[in-house]
Amino acid sequence: MKKDLIDFLNTDLQFVKGVGPVLASKFQEVLGGRRVLDFLLHKPAYVRPREITDSVMNVTAGDVITIQLHIKSHKKGGVFRGRRAPTQIICNDKLGAPVTIQFFNSNFLDYWLKKLPVGEWRIVSGKLEFNNNGGAIISHPEFIECIENAAKIPTIQSVYPSTEGLTQKNFANVRDQVFYALSNKLSPGYDEENVVRFFDALRTVHFPQSAGDLLPQSDAMMRLAYDELFAHQVAIAITRKQRINVKNHRPIREKKYDLIERFYSELPFDLTGAQKRVIDEIFEDMKKPVPMMRLVQGDVGSGKTIVALAASINMAERGAQTVLMAPTDTLAQQHFAKLKPLCDKIGIICDVLTGRDKGRDRNEKLISLKSGRTRLVVGTHALFSSDVEYKDLGLIIVDEQHRFGVDQREAIRKKGINPDMLALSATPIPRTLSMTIYGDMDISILNEKPAGRLPIKTTKLPISRVNDLISRLSLQIKNGAKIFWVCPLVKESETLDLMAAQERYEFLKKYFPDTGLVHGKMDKKQRDKTMAQFSDSNSKIRILVSTTVIEVGIDVPSASIIVIENAERFGLAALHQLRGRVGRGQTQSFCILLYGNSVSEDGIKRLSVLCETDDGFLIAEQDLMMRGVGELLGTKQSGWIAYEFVDYREHRDLFKLAARDARELDVPSEWANDLMFIFNRENRARA
Repeated sequence: MKKDLIDFLNTDLQFVKGVGPVLASKFQEVLGGRRVLDFLLHKPAYVRPREITDSVMNVTAGDVITIQLHIKSHKKGGVFRGRRAPTQIICNDKLGAPVTIQFFNSNFLDYWLKKLPVGEWRIVSGKLEFNNNGGAIISHPEFIECIENAAKIPTIQSVYPSTEGLTQKNFANVRDQVFYALSNKLSPGYDEENVVRFFDALRTVHFPQSAGDLLPQSDAMMRLAYDELFAHQVAIAITRKQRINVKNHRPIREKKYDLIERFYSELPFDLTGAQKRVIDEIFEDMKKPVPMMRLVQGDVGSGKTIVALAASINMAERGAQTVLMAPTDTLAQQHFAKLKPLCDKIGIICDVLTGRDKGRDRNEKLISLKSGRTRLVVGTHALFSSDVEYKDLGLIIVDEQHRFGVDQREAIRKKGINPDMLALSATPIPRTLSMTIYGDMDISILNEKPAGRLPIKTTKLPISRVNDLISRLSLQIKNGAKIFWVCPLVKESETLDLMAAQERYEFLKKYFPDTGLVHGKMDKKQRDKTMAQFSDSNSKIRILVSTTVIEVGIDVPSASIIVIENAERFGLAALHQLRGRVGRGQTQSFCILLYGNSVSEDGIKRLSVLCETDDGFLIAEQDLMMRGVGELLGTKQSGWIAYEFVDYREHRDLFKLAARDARELDVPSEWANDLMFIFNRENRARA
């Protein structure tokens, strides 16, 4: 792209006529940036037809209409008996049917009355409603124009995702000015064909002629989706080439100790075939001068932690150190509790470092790390604090890798010299997408569970039968069962018909006095104390009510039942993760999916999938097919790329095509570099 076009795309929106710094800040909230380019990548959500109709008589309540009206009279509002009455403009349509236009905001009363003078015809566009007497009403119309200015009301209106303080007219104003300027910069004769076609596709999306122009399979959306995927895949290809570049090679560490066989002999169980295969793949990577970049995807309970420990012991054999980074203090402490006994038997020093460590205790841990004495350290973001130094950091293991940002991962990488990177994820990604989403990483899959694990029996139950469930749970508790009871909210909501954890906790205590409660808003020490009590086989706490704070990493082998309330409100992946909190012992485990009275047909379908299979990869595929990218990419999937134009469900073939085309490029073309500039999200934050 030519420099003047790039400069224009980087222009701050505050310099667009009619915007200014205040509205530009509002735009930034929605767009993620405040450049012209950020606006162009923000596509309309849908179109709203505004063709002119002759009469309100055949219009459905709630429809947006555009209609010619003859102004008959004004009826000013005011306050009567403590209630504010709206100002009303009484009109007739072309067929004589009465229509009332009304305004509740008296601040602009004179303005509206001037726009709607008695005896004149006006074209009005807005949402039509009917009062109790059947009278047609349009409240606060979006457009009011003279007959001769009818063209100012779009017959097809693009409706953009917005926020408070921004109107659709603000979006239309920016759009019209931006594309007018682009038409001058891309005037006939512009010699970069790919650039012209790209912005032509953008114009089609911003000025759709029908709802079909915004569908994933439209020509414009297919073009933009491919370009976006291609930009991502070229960036991945460059990253991979840089990683294997000889300049980034590191010396191959020679084996100094014999630890791995001792590790295998100390395990109280046999490794699965999948674990052995993945460990072999990791060990082969670690022999190479090229830093390892491997993602281990394993379903809930597939044994990822033991694979990670094997990798860290392999690194310890070479005299180097490993960090295992977990997303929460609780999960870090659990990993440490599980790994330290094995490390002690093998003869390597394992420690834990989190934000809770202070004073002398923390200093002693830092000295041990700097000296190289500590071979494996488990922790949180505290592992890459400025005062933490390592003697020879050789391996970084990131658990639940989608919960750590790129900047966090890079910060810990800088603590060593080209260290190996091993990422763990218990959130299965559909097989058809994982290679293209994580194209810069090699991927290993743990698709077996340890021997002796019984499938979790899953059933769905209407909330109306909760008392029957209480009776069944009473019998299970008498037989020694421990139970998770998960609710979607902490406190009761006035707007959402969902059961809150606090409310359910109070309800269950009437039947089970020793019920415990944990949620994300609790003091961490109290939460950990309650979790420890629940985990203790001798504790009286038999039921633990919680929010989704237990979704990842909580390991209570004695828990054999989980109840998930308002299960229809969760995604399949989240439900599968929650279900994985049980079934970790040798006894039969159960999952009960409680659904509300207003559950939809799709909600029942999702719950049925959980009842039919416990294959996380199959569930991920079903989640993608049933819900698409919109809901699938919630906060729990934040590591997935939130593409602007790509639909994970509809553009699967484009993923493969873009990946193939990017691999075939020896050197990025000028257009490939242009696309990487266009779709580089980091530029938004810098703008």
